[in-house]
Amino acid sequence: MEDILSLTRSLGEFVANLSPNRIPEEASRIARMGFIDCVGVMIAGRNERPTQILRDVLKPAPGDATLYFSGAPSTAPEAAWINGVAAHALDFDDVALSGHPSTVLVPAILAEAESLDVSGHDMIVAYLAGYEVWAELIGRETEFHHGKGWHPTGIFGSIAAAAACASLRRLDASLSSHAISLGASQSAGLMANFGSMTKPFHAGRSAHAGVMAARLAQAGFTASADAIEHPQGFLNAVSPSGQVDRQSSATGLGETWRITSKGLNIKRYPACYCTHRAIDGMIDLVEEHDLRADDIETISVSLSENYATILRNHQPRTGLAAKFSIEFTMASSVLAKRVGLGELTDDFVQRAEVQDLMGRVGVNPNTDYDPEQAGASIADQVTVSLKSGTSIIGKPIKWARGHAKNPLDETDLFGKFENCLEAGHSDIAATKLYARFTRMESEPARALTRLN
Repeated sequence: MEDILSLTRSLGEFVANLSPNRIPEEASRIARMGFIDCVGVMIAGRNERPTQILRDVLKPAPGDATLYFSGAPSTAPEAAWINGVAAHALDFDDVALSGHPSTVLVPAILAEAESLDVSGHDMIVAYLAGYEVWAELIGRETEFHHGKGWHPTGIFGSIAAAAACASLRRLDASLSSHAISLGASQSAGLMANFGSMTKPFHAGRSAHAGVMAARLAQAGFTASADAIEHPQGFLNAVSPSGQVDRQSSATGLGETWRITSKGLNIKRYPACYCTHRAIDGMIDLVEEHDLRADDIETISVSLSENYATILRNHQPRTGLAAKFSIEFTMASSVLAKRVGLGELTDDFVQRAEVQDLMGRVGVNPNTDYDPEQAGASIADQVTVSLKSGTSIIGKPIKWARGHAKNPLDETDLFGKFENCLEAGHSDIAATKLYARFTRMESEPARALTRLN
């Protein structure tokens, strides 16, 4: 029984006791990359409708934090909320742990770090606290949360953000545990809302929840000491089959670093990550065989049943819906030879040639699951049948370009960052902001977000 009661408290102990001198440089490097990529997509998404609607409705009062590197002041909880929506609005943010960790952690940390005026070094520590707590919890479940209808970014993100903000506030183990439990009770996010404005709302709301959880805990707001592992607690409540590990202690936290083994997967395309391996395969075929839409009879995509379930939009009419459509991403790969911000617009999606080619794309789902990638098959593969009667079979793609095991180089990372800042009409030059975050440990938080 003691082990069962120890999990929530052990997470609080880890967060409270995480010191900078325990963190390996590789872990810090990956965290910096998470900040850089998230800042880029946050700026790119700041003018999107979900971001603007939320800002208009909240009407945040002036405060110590700022909105999406624009210089506009805001209170920290609202800044975390709005910036989190901006960071996920384009579905261009990084992927790991079956969700999108940076799109929750970075907005929460930036807002609270500005408010507290802490250092970039403290922000790195907070990011790793949140990432490792998320990794510890999701690693206890063998089932696929998406299969139950849960969006992991929403259900784990609020807990991870609470841990990160508890770290920033230097809460002790008891208060950190309360913050984590408060975060757990704010977990939410349904897959049924994928392809709508509510998906990025999950990320923003989780960032807001984390800020508030740590603040409330510090003020004396209590939560259960076993909210994570209790039979009616978080792990059991969100478990698809109830087979989750609630009993073992959190051993190895701060000793074995999940972030160095699992890393972050940086997106090359602003679409659901379930499409990325197939996009790589289709673009390779287009370039190798000079394929044209008029030459193609059908396109067949082999991917997992879990991925096929997530990619629910088979004939989308909007850019948002198209992000969750394998049919659209294949059509765009052929017609535009890319899947970028310029293609994921209502106008492009509704083009007659796009709609026509989407109708010739079929999905061949399988259950050949990859133990290394939750929900994914061993590899995704594209086959093109031509009107001439011949077929072209693409290579099986196991690691998408940008995956931690097939990473982008520095040039590609900066190229994405620069394109995102251009798309968002940034108030700060890309070279200047990128350089700031590559040395963020030596900068105070408020210097990182300044306009000059």
